[in-house]
Amino acid sequence: MIGLIFGDTDFPNAILKKIKQKKIRYLIIDLSKNRTFRKDKNSKRVSIGQFGKIINLLKDNKCNKVLFAGKVVKPRFSKLKLDLKGFYYMPRIIKSSKLGDAAILREIIDIFKKERIITINSLFFNPELTLKRGIYTKIKPNTLDRADISKAISILKNLNKYNHSQGVVVRNKKLIAIEGIGGTQKLLMKSKNNKYKDNGVLVKFPKKKQDLRIDLPTIGLETFKQCKLAGLRGIVVKNKQNVFLEKKKCINFANKNKMFILSK
Repeated sequence: MIGLIFGDTDFPNAILKKIKQKKIRYLIIDLSKNRTFRKDKNSKRVSIGQFGKIINLLKDNKCNKVLFAGKVVKPRFSKLKLDLKGFYYMPRIIKSSKLGDAAILREIIDIFKKERIITINSLFFNPELTLKRGIYTKIKPNTLDRADISKAISILKNLNKYNHSQGVVVRNKKLIAIEGIGGTQKLLMKSKNNKYKDNGVLVKFPKKKQDLRIDLPTIGLETFKQCKLAGLRGIVVKNKQNVFLEKKKCINFANKNKMFILSK
C-alpha cells in the first residue's frame, strides 16, 4: 500500500486517478486546505502537527512508502494541534519553515526516514506529466526570446541560497518580476504591461538545492491564460524537472495564441 500525502492543486487528482486505474491500494493523508479528499473512504484528515497519528496511520496500513503532491500551506504553528511526536519534532519544523514551504516538506521527509518510511518521487506513477527536452509548439523562440530565456536562467542561478523562487519573468532582457510567496499567479499579475503583447518569457525551474522528489514547478492551463493576459510569448521549464498538467489543452492554447513551450 502507498501513502499519499496530498495538498492542494490538481496534481494530486491526476496521481489518484492513475493509482485507481492501476488498482493500487492507497491511503490518503489529506493536508489540503478545503479537505479535498474527504469523500474518499481511504482518506484521513490529520493536522500536520500530529506526527504520531500520521506515522501510526501509515504503519498500521503497512505504508512503508509515501508520495507527496500538491501545495501544503505553511501552518500557523501557534494554532496547531500537537501530539507527543508533534511536540518532539515541531521545533525542527518551525526552524525549517524560515526557509520556505519546501523546507518544511524536506524536514517531514527526514522525519519519515527516521521512522523507516521512504519518500518516492511525486511523478513515480505519472511520468507522462513531465516534459522532456524540446519545443512543443508550432511557434519557436526567436533571437529576442532566447536572449530573455538566457537572462532569466542566469537570474535564477544567481539567487542567493535563502531565496526559494521557482519562477522569473524577463522582457526585452530586463527582469520584470521574481516569484515570491504569492506564487506564479501574483508573479504574472505583476508582469502585466499593456504596452507589450507577445513579448517576454516565464521561466519556471526548480529551486536551488531542491529535493526533486517533491514540490516541482507546476504548469497548467491557468498558467498559460495568465501568461497571455500578461502579454508573454512563451513558457520555459527544465527537462524532466517539472509537472505539466493538461498537456494537450496547454499545447492547443499556446498554438492558438501564438505562444511557445520550451523544455531545456
